[in-house]
Amino acid sequence: MPVHQLAVEGSHATTGVCHASQRRYRLVIDRACTRLGDASSRLHRLRHPRRMGQPNAWIRGFYEGLSQTGYVEGRNVTIEYRWADGQEDRLPAFAADLVRRQVRAIVVPGTVGTLATKAETTTVPIVFLVGGDPVRLGLVASLNRPGGNLTGMFNLNLNLAATRLQMLHELVPSALLIGLLVDPTNPTAEGIVRNVQEAASTLGLQVHILYASSEREFDSVFTTIAQVRAGALMIGTEGFLFRQYKQLAALTVRHRVPTMFQFREYVAAGGLMTYGANTTSNFRQLGVYTGRILKGEKPADVPVEQSSKLELVINFKTAEMLGLKVPPILRDHAEVIE
Repeated sequence: MPVHQLAVEGSHATTGVCHASQRRYRLVIDRACTRLGDASSRLHRLRHPRRMGQPNAWIRGFYEGLSQTGYVEGRNVTIEYRWADGQEDRLPAFAADLVRRQVRAIVVPGTVGTLATKAETTTVPIVFLVGGDPVRLGLVASLNRPGGNLTGMFNLNLNLAATRLQMLHELVPSALLIGLLVDPTNPTAEGIVRNVQEAASTLGLQVHILYASSEREFDSVFTTIAQVRAGALMIGTEGFLFRQYKQLAALTVRHRVPTMFQFREYVAAGGLMTYGANTTSNFRQLGVYTGRILKGEKPADVPVEQSSKLELVINFKTAEMLGLKVPPILRDHAEVIE
């Protein structure tokens, strides 16, 4: 029985698409995954980052997606883990090593890792999950006909910025100055800042931009929030900021700063609210795409899919602690964590 290697590396995944009209939010719009046939008899070796910072539910989602296409760990897929441990400058070396090993495919959750892997090969199939337009990022020629050796999923985090800001304003209407924390080293940071500033102008709000690309900078971030008297905070969607979700959630509670996040994990850790993709669902579809490639489909012919399942999650215990009353327009559409 021939052994085929499949490699998975990367840092993190992101969010989806919002449709808002007349102050009503359409949430949890789900696109069904494609189910494929039985697995081949070949054994595929899968290398996957073991400690990427992703919650276990995300990895389980990936396994579920693989199983939908007939691949089950221990039966016809052997899974190995790799991780950058938060050091994204290690990703190019990981990608180069996997290309040298002539793996069957490389699966990369995250924009930085996908760009690094694309730079290393034009032949090994790459399945990605990124937080921006893959065409503008230079990953594919078009969404319907990717061309080349890449395909996968994307979500437009930038398009969600205005809705996140509006939801935060609904919950904290007294906050006229909003802090926005981004990682300046991430390729998506500039677009996030631009979109939030445009949305703030429409809502009559002001935005104070805060930067952090290391944990050492968090204390100064919250000192600045207090100094400028920002009434609320938005956290950017970059991988570094997500990897520190427990610390950031704790800091926002300690400093009593109402905060909008992207991933539900922040809220489960005590943060106030989040609006974004169901990332477990995204990873499940990433597994489906991976299985399709293992079955022989060419990335050039597999259309890139846009993530479309969104969720609003609010920690009512934190809201009560902050003295906030959740308005019906948010409460009626939110999943509640207490």
